[in-house]
Amino acid sequence: MDNQSNARSFILSGFNETMNFRVPLFSFTLLYYCLILFINISLMLLIFLDENLHEPMYILLSSFCINALYGSTGFYPKFLSDLLSSSQTISYEGCLLQAFIMYSFACSDLSILAVMAFDRYLAICRPLHYHSFMTKRRLSQLVCFSWLTPFCTYSINILITSRLRLCGINIQRVLCLNWLIVKLACPEAETFSNNISAYVIFIFYVSHGFFIMWTYMHLIKTCVRSRDDRLKFMQTCVPHLTSLITFLSVIVFQFVYMQLDSTDLSQSLQNFIAIEFLIIPPVMNPLVYGFKLTKIRNRIFTLVYYKTS
Repeated sequence: MDNQSNARSFILSGFNETMNFRVPLFSFTLLYYCLILFINISLMLLIFLDENLHEPMYILLSSFCINALYGSTGFYPKFLSDLLSSSQTISYEGCLLQAFIMYSFACSDLSILAVMAFDRYLAICRPLHYHSFMTKRRLSQLVCFSWLTPFCTYSINILITSRLRLCGINIQRVLCLNWLIVKLACPEAETFSNNISAYVIFIFYVSHGFFIMWTYMHLIKTCVRSRDDRLKFMQTCVPHLTSLITFLSVIVFQFVYMQLDSTDLSQSLQNFIAIEFLIIPPVMNPLVYGFKLTKIRNRIFTLVYYKTS
């Protein structure tokens, strides 16, 4: 293609190896997407309807669930539609929108994890100041930070990408990601702004990771001093730590793969690596919190017992 203005749609060629088993893949994906919806919506409703769970930690957890629904809905309906379609294409605008949703979803997850770590730090290391600091207004500000910051940063990033002159329409995956669109830029196109933007955003979110490490250093130092603090750490911090390790493992693995950009792997494996952040965290996070946090677990058991009795 000669000009970016002609790039009105892209071909998602990552579906080429899935056509022979599209029906079982569609069935499994549909069930999995329904599972994501059911688990996250159930946990959100549980927190919303139970006044005993109207605490900062649980409000942040419901924000986690909303983000999981946001990211999943940005991918699964389109993916399911493509499995049933004879041609897997996506409009230029739709591709940019999906790329924005994917990145803002992942970065919102990390921002929420950082806010959760701060909440646990205050609750365990500064218990006397916790309620005076973590007011409803402050909690609202932290939730807005975890949502609006990724939205603003990636709005700029996608805007820069939309100005690129493209010379290709073939995206080698089953979804749109910003770096895949940038790879289609014409050889003479200026991608310096994209690179600078990507590095600035990367450094900004790496700082989130260092902040979380700092909070956990203080948490561990505090918790070794008393049995009650150790118990509180095991009940409330272990689920958070599990979510954090899962998220970082998925993102780091994908980042390394992006840098290597290996073509030796099969198309199916490349697709899995590209979408694993949409497969593992949206189900694992609510399950880990649901079974580990005592108040939520007890509430679930109460509801199950009430319905079966």
